[in-house]
Amino acid sequence: MNQINLSYAEVRQTNLSHSYLKNANLVGVKCTGSNFSRAELQEADLSKGNFKDANFILAKLDNANLRKSDLSNANFNLASLKGANLERGNLQGANLIGADLEGANLSKANLSGAKTYRWKIKDADFTDTIMPDSRKFTKAEIPSDNQPTKETTNQNMTTRKIIKTDKAPDPVGPYNQAIATTGQMLFVSGQIAIDTRINQIVYTEDVSKQTEQVMANLEAILTEAGATWSNVVKTTVFLKNMDDFATVNNVYGKYFDPENAPARACVEVARLPKDVLVEIDCIAVI
Repeated sequence: MNQINLSYAEVRQTNLSHSYLKNANLVGVKCTGSNFSRAELQEADLSKGNFKDANFILAKLDNANLRKSDLSNANFNLASLKGANLERGNLQGANLIGADLEGANLSKANLSGAKTYRWKIKDADFTDTIMPDSRKFTKAEIPSDNQPTKETTNQNMTTRKIIKTDKAPDPVGPYNQAIATTGQMLFVSGQIAIDTRINQIVYTEDVSKQTEQVMANLEAILTEAGATWSNVVKTTVFLKNMDDFATVNNVYGKYFDPENAPARACVEVARLPKDVLVEIDCIAVI
């Protein structure tokens, strides 16, 4: 879709993951809640658009024009925004963890409440920018990669942070979906095949489809915490029947690059919650 023109179109909650939109015209487009993960948007014009709650995880937006766009609560975890124009952009509550903003223009942008841990901001322009702690930077105060903002420092000092999303099952006991700790380690509770749309166990006799639901629930929690599968360093797989190992492994393997897959343990257990066939937990570093 090179040089496609979608100016002022309305494509809310659309899945454009892995799409090729280099040089595309998306001026004024309404894409609230849309998925642009791993999309290629280099030099695309997204100015004056509405991308509230959009997902840009690992997207490539080098030299893209996002001037005056609403990017509030958007997820730019590990995205590349080198040289991008974000002037006067609304980035309130956005996830910029690990994002590469080298040489980007963020002048007069609003970053209040944004997550900025491990972002790369060499040569970025923060003139009159409202920073995550609500301070307005002047040209003389522009931060560097070695000078974290107050909000970033507070994250590093935080002992623990509870992660919660309605896109994964609610806890059914005295535990949380996940806990992020000092140093940005993320501990995700074991997930089973509950579909949050109906709040019930699904595919009671199909271990392959149950595994797919489990992985979807884990991914929802990782995303809420600003992480991806590439951040996962350890998993534990609990099986009702070890004879299902090959089937579960086949689904599980679709989510990880074999060369960089996390450490893993797999055990057979006598019984699992709600008599499901599989449960998986994970640990990530973000």
